[in-house]
Amino acid sequence: MALEASGRITKSVRQQDVERRWWVVDAAGKTLGRLASQVAALLRGKHKPYFTPHVDCGDFVIVVNAAKVRVEGKRWQKKEYFHYTGYPGGARFEKFRELLERKPEFIIEHAVWGMLPKGRLGRRIIRKLKVYAGPEHPHQAQQPQPYPLPYPCE
Repeated sequence: MALEASGRITKSVRQQDVERRWWVVDAAGKTLGRLASQVAALLRGKHKPYFTPHVDCGDFVIVVNAAKVRVEGKRWQKKEYFHYTGYPGGARFEKFRELLERKPEFIIEHAVWGMLPKGRLGRRIIRKLKVYAGPEHPHQAQQPQPYPLPYPCE
């Protein structure tokens, strides 16, 4: 434990002491990047007073209506997602609008993953993200609460 200048002791939370909650975030009409940054902060646990950077102390997040997420300006036509198959000449590009029709869940997962730490901790955190294209989700047994986003995403 480190001693701060004010004389208080900084507490580092342990993995077994973390309380996890389930939140539902509605992505309908929200801007992709702003939504993803707030979801990433929830997954990391930055909204909790005992946030510890090297411990997975975040909550579970369910994102619904992923197919209704929006982007600003001409990103609708110009934004591209890149995938390499591993073979020579295997570079694959897909436009945002095409991917939104085919796999809308991937768009939010990809944006949130870009805002999480890479490595073991990030892979552990991203497993707590559940994304669904429509308004329904199968996690009613966990009694998720709607999360009021603190910053406007419109």
